[in-house]
Amino acid sequence: MAERESGTQAKILDTAISLFSSRWYSSVSVAEICREAGLSNGVFYRYFPNKEALVFHILEDVIDRISEALERTEGDSPRERLESMSEIIVRFSAEHPDLVTVFREGQYRYFEYERRLTDMYRRVLSKVLGRTAGVPEYLVAIGGLRFAAVRAALQGATVSVPYLVDIVERGAFPGLSWDGDKVFNITITPPSISLGESSRERLMKAGKRLFGERGYHAVNIHEITDAANLSVGAFYKYFDGKEGFFREQIASVGHDIRRFISANMTLGLNRLEEEMQGIFLFGVYLSLDPYCYNIAREGEFVSLQTVKEYYAAFRRGYLKKGAAGFDPAAAADPAYVDSAIEFLMGISHYYGMEVAFDESPHNARSIVEGVGDYLQHGLSGRR
Repeated sequence: MAERESGTQAKILDTAISLFSSRWYSSVSVAEICREAGLSNGVFYRYFPNKEALVFHILEDVIDRISEALERTEGDSPRERLESMSEIIVRFSAEHPDLVTVFREGQYRYFEYERRLTDMYRRVLSKVLGRTAGVPEYLVAIGGLRFAAVRAALQGATVSVPYLVDIVERGAFPGLSWDGDKVFNITITPPSISLGESSRERLMKAGKRLFGERGYHAVNIHEITDAANLSVGAFYKYFDGKEGFFREQIASVGHDIRRFISANMTLGLNRLEEEMQGIFLFGVYLSLDPYCYNIAREGEFVSLQTVKEYYAAFRRGYLKKGAAGFDPAAAADPAYVDSAIEFLMGISHYYGMEVAFDESPHNARSIVEGVGDYLQHGLSGRR
């Protein structure tokens, strides 16, 4: 078990975590951390050479804490161990929302820490299952759970751990099967290109590229208007400021993703096939639009309410489909449906992370096929 810091270093860390969890990392300075901690800047540099080193220390500590918690996974059967692991994952997010928030910022800026956490989760899952856990197993068993746990802790989503465990073990769509030709052999229509763009559209396009490439805090309004070849006055004709402009970028990204998936979804699929094709198309869209992922993720730390609506829109899409395909014995319970929706969104979320950072589209079909098998049979019954 890793030793926890004490005294002055602990005070610096606690203050930094508090500030980083309430605001985006880039907006917090070393001077502000020291001021809030009641320390001089010189004291800070006795412990950390710069702010980045401080963040790395926190990310390391979060991984250590999660690993320590998961060491307490117990049970004589895969089901018992899965229950224990799931409860630990959900409880950790509930008890440490500040650490989870900071890590989510860190996984976005420094993906190597997310990869290390993923590798640790896969090792734990392998012990739980009694066999090697690959990417599909990770996405289903851990991705769905992590997302549901974080959404419950940070955004007030309703999830039930027993139902999540049931879905992982038995599958979200236990009575359905899937046809690979229907799911994958499709002709994809790319997003439309607007000709004769209006001034507003030019600003949105320029802002999306700049925010996607450099991040929200590194871009100012003058740079956006210069890139769009428009005046600052033209910007304020349509938007009330940079934050409001960025909120529109987040909403636009969500709308574009949903429209792309809807436009390319094959008619006549069952719910399992729809889910698989939706995951696959989400990955395709991320490969076609290099900026949308960064905007949606950074939005969590700039405008949380807008991102809540981003996910709420996807949730409404699931609710329109109702409980079709879910386990009929449990689907009458709204808590089961809520848990299943968060679980399924989580698979897409972490699949998107694989695509956005690993750039491995050649693996997309095999990964989604594996996910489809587990959504059909569950981890305990895959053939």
